[in-house]
Amino acid sequence: MAGLLRIIERLRGPDGCPWDREQTAHTMVRYLLEEAYELADAVASAEAENVCEELGDVLFHVLFIAQMHAESGAFTLADVCRAISDKMIRRHPHVFGSTTVADSDEVVQNWRRIKQGEKNNHQRQSVLDSLPASLPSLMRAFSISERAARARFDWQDVDGVLAKLGEEVAELREALRRGLPEEVCEEFGDVLFTLVNVGRFAGVHPETALAGAARKFEKRFRQMEKVIGDSGRELETVPQSEKDRIWESIKASA
Repeated sequence: MAGLLRIIERLRGPDGCPWDREQTAHTMVRYLLEEAYELADAVASAEAENVCEELGDVLFHVLFIAQMHAESGAFTLADVCRAISDKMIRRHPHVFGSTTVADSDEVVQNWRRIKQGEKNNHQRQSVLDSLPASLPSLMRAFSISERAARARFDWQDVDGVLAKLGEEVAELREALRRGLPEEVCEEFGDVLFTLVNVGRFAGVHPETALAGAARKFEKRFRQMEKVIGDSGRELETVPQSEKDRIWESIKASA
């Protein structure tokens, strides 16, 4: 860690890298987010070497942003570590204190209660206030519906959500029939938001589920491309009915 910090200090120093010296915390956030997604891909691949490498990339960007603030005198890396250490101890009284909990659900309840009582939460006017606007839309939709549910604004069960989904799909069909792009966009968004809630009731995060579905589709599509390519043909020239047969064959062999 100390060696990595010295590298960052050198990069940012007077005789360091011009590009690194020009960066600000605002410009570096983009790269941190990209690295976080690459880490997510590495974790999904379950390849330890990739996970190790991507963790290093994420750590580098976190330390880089911390170093920028240390240079301006705002805070140091030690302040960052101290603050998160205090927070973790405060939010785990069942580990570092005398509080007892029955299960992980009670841990989550205590966490939320403690978080709500912290200084930074006193000025919030809504349970939705602390949600970052820059969250990917599926993740943000899930968090919004989750917090609304905590405030007891929710369906009774998943059947209620599925009934609502049927209503939204019907409204989307009508919008498509009318052919108004803005209306179609709005109704399609409503369908997606309702599906997010179906996932929440089912205990499935939509981001994880969609990422898995995309990976599965990509794998099968690449296999179909190979089958057709091995036959000496271009994908675009093959009839859809034959593509469907190849796809179903790949699907059956998975």
